[in-house]
Amino acid sequence: MKIKDITTALEAWAPRSLQEDYDNSGLQVGDPEAEVTSAIVCLDCTEAVVEEAARQGCGLIISHHPVIFKGLKSLVAKSYVERTILAALKHNIALYAIHTNLDNVIDGVNGEIAARLGLKVLHVLDPKPTQLRKLVTFVPTEHAEALRNALFAAGAGRIGGYHECSYSLLGTGTFRGGEGTQPFVGQMGQRHHESEERVELIYHAPREAAILAALHHAHPYEEVAFDLYALLNAHQQVGSGLVGEWADALDEQVFLAKLKSVFGIQVLRHSKLLGKPIRRVALCGGSGAFLLNKAAAAKSDAYITGDMKYHQFFDVDERLLLADIGHYGSEQFTMHLIQRRLSELFPTFAVRLTENVTDPIYHS
Repeated sequence: MKIKDITTALEAWAPRSLQEDYDNSGLQVGDPEAEVTSAIVCLDCTEAVVEEAARQGCGLIISHHPVIFKGLKSLVAKSYVERTILAALKHNIALYAIHTNLDNVIDGVNGEIAARLGLKVLHVLDPKPTQLRKLVTFVPTEHAEALRNALFAAGAGRIGGYHECSYSLLGTGTFRGGEGTQPFVGQMGQRHHESEERVELIYHAPREAAILAALHHAHPYEEVAFDLYALLNAHQQVGSGLVGEWADALDEQVFLAKLKSVFGIQVLRHSKLLGKPIRRVALCGGSGAFLLNKAAAAKSDAYITGDMKYHQFFDVDERLLLADIGHYGSEQFTMHLIQRRLSELFPTFAVRLTENVTDPIYHS
C-alpha cells in the first residue's frame, strides 16, 4: 500500500486539524507516495523500534508521540531524536505520528482507556471550541431527499449519537438566468419561481470539503445557493478527556486495585482516600493536570491521568480521588487501538505491535 493511503485513513478518523498548537502530528520522515508492505505501531519511536522495524521488513512506523517535536538544526546523532531519524533514513523507513488529534476524538486514546475499564462513556470532559458548522441550502422539493442522502453519506447531520439529522422548510425560490446560463428549470432571461426546500444540517468542520463536494455533485442546479455558519455549540465528541460511569459504584480500594490490574501498575500514586464510592470517573491519557478542575466540576468521584506534580495533589482539595497511573501507563493501549483500527480498514495489510517497551521510567 502507499503510505498516503494509510495516513489518509488515520486522519479521516482523527483529523490533523484537531491537534493542539504545540503538536507535530503527521508524516515526519518519508515519501507519502512510497509503497510499504507492513507497518509497526508503537507509543514512542526510538532507535530500538526502528531497528525492530528494519528486521521485520516494515517500511512504516506509526507512533503516538511524535519523534520530532521541535525544530532541528542538525542531524549529527547528538540526541535520541537525531539518532532515531538517522536510523529511519538509513533503513528507508517512514515515520508517522498521530498524537493530540487522536487524544481529541471520543473513540481515540481516552475512549480506549474507558473501554479497558468498562466505563460507559458519557461525554468529552473539555469540548474543543469552533468545531461545529451548519450548512443551509435550497433545493427543488422533489430532489431534497436525494440531496439529504448524499450529504448524510459525506458526514453531515451528526449530533452526538444521532445520525441523519436535518431540518427542512418549504418555500419558493426565484431566479433569472443570465446570458450563457443553462438553468435546470425555467428559461434563460426569464424570472422563474420554484417550489424549494430549505435544508439545514450540522457538520464537523474537518468534513467540510467532502460535504461541499457532495452538495455540488448531488444538487440539480447549475449554480448552487448555500450558506455556511460557524456555530458556538460545543461538539460533545471532540476535545480533551472523557467522563464515564459504571453501573455500580466501586469501593475506593477496589477502584485502585482495578487500576493496577488493568494497567499493570505496581506503584500507583493517588490523593487522600475520602471514604466515598467511585461511580463517575473522569480521565485523560498522558499529562492531564490541566483538566483537574474540569473533572471536579463534572461531579466526578475520581480522576485518572498521568504526570501530576507534587503541589497539584494539594489542588485536589478533597473534591475527588486523584489517581496518577503515569504517562506511559495511561497511553500504553493506544498502539493496540491504532493496530485494531488499521486491521479493520485494511484486513490484508500487516500491522504489527512493537515488542519494545518504551517507558523511560523504571521503578525499583
